[in-house]
Amino acid sequence: MQLKLTKPICFFDLETTGTNVAKDRIVEIAILKVHPNGNKESKTWLVNPEMHIPDEVVAIHGISNEKVANEPTFKQLSREIYQMIKDCDLGGYNSDRFDIPLLAEEMLRAEIDFDMKSTVSVDVQTIFHKMEKRTLEAAYKFYCDKDLKNAHSAEADTLATYEVLLSQLERYPELENNVKKLSEFTTRKQSVDFAGFIALDKDGEEIFSFGKHKGKKVHDVLEKEPGYFGWILNADFPLYTKKVLTQIKLSKLNNKLS
Repeated sequence: MQLKLTKPICFFDLETTGTNVAKDRIVEIAILKVHPNGNKESKTWLVNPEMHIPDEVVAIHGISNEKVANEPTFKQLSREIYQMIKDCDLGGYNSDRFDIPLLAEEMLRAEIDFDMKSTVSVDVQTIFHKMEKRTLEAAYKFYCDKDLKNAHSAEADTLATYEVLLSQLERYPELENNVKKLSEFTTRKQSVDFAGFIALDKDGEEIFSFGKHKGKKVHDVLEKEPGYFGWILNADFPLYTKKVLTQIKLSKLNNKLS
């Protein structure tokens, strides 16, 4: 089996100092570049994150502060890494939600104008979750270790759903036993930025998905409260979120001038 490609695709994975896209840094990056003719090239870099790697994170990936102390910083490596992935599509595991957002942050920090407008990404984790059985019967067997009798009868399905939720709460202590919190956890938004601070409403309009303006159109907020834009730019938001917000603001300004 060979991928049918019209341009190269770079599969990549990051090891990092943590999981905060805005604050954490890369300590290792590996890229496998697959060309349309089937040729492959790969490269792995250790990176000095210029910050402390917590012990609990070192325990996961085994990359200690001492190991990267004399390695180049991401900014020093950024041009080489960018040249490898430039004009390529991207692939990874959970990459749409973590690796690509964090890579974008590092690139923008290194003053490289990283953009995904002409790039598509393939998240293998999403394929896994969509293709493998995710039915109520499968969930009931996995969480409750029971076979669902009379599946697709409303009464049996309703009871099984309730039992699955109870089992999930027992299995995952990080889930808060609070309906409002569970609702927030299970709500999926279509994000405009990688981190999900700006989403799309049902009409495809950009809206804020956090804070006092949650659910309000971005254009309306920026027009009525211009200082909110400056606050976000100066606050601890991901660089890509700030970039997207600036693009939205400029597009509104251009529309007014045209």
